[in-house]
Amino acid sequence: MLNISGIHEGFVLDHIQAGMSLQIYHDLKLDSLDCTVAIIKNAKSKKMGKKDIIKVECPIEALDLDILGFIDHNITVNVIKGDSIVDKKKLTLPEQVTNVIKCKNPRCITSIEQELDQIFLLTDPEKEVYRCKYCEEKYINPNKRG
Repeated sequence: MLNISGIHEGFVLDHIQAGMSLQIYHDLKLDSLDCTVAIIKNAKSKKMGKKDIIKVECPIEALDLDILGFIDHNITVNVIKGDSIVDKKKLTLPEQVTNVIKCKNPRCITSIEQELDQIFLLTDPEKEVYRCKYCEEKYINPNKRG
């Protein structure tokens, strides 16, 4: 049996759609943090069948909940302090995401002005549709589930 030890202070991302943990690892830029990270892929789950789990030993402030909410707002974020869960964060779809989605419209000002932030606004929460703030280019979240 595989044994991953507990963490003293940090967070556990649970109920990640199976196979998505490495994408989340990169999107949250966990590779640039100086902390311990454990990725568990394809763990058995009564609720989901299979799921991924990420354990990170670092302060919760290092985590961008907006990016995580955009990737999958069904993920459970357990905050750990003193070896115990002290909080469970509920994720929601963010109203705005900055520098997460790249506008595909070649005529968009963000294509010309490279230093300009890529800002997308949530326009249809049910279908998880975002639109570029500058040109209204539509983006449908491919990670949508549930």
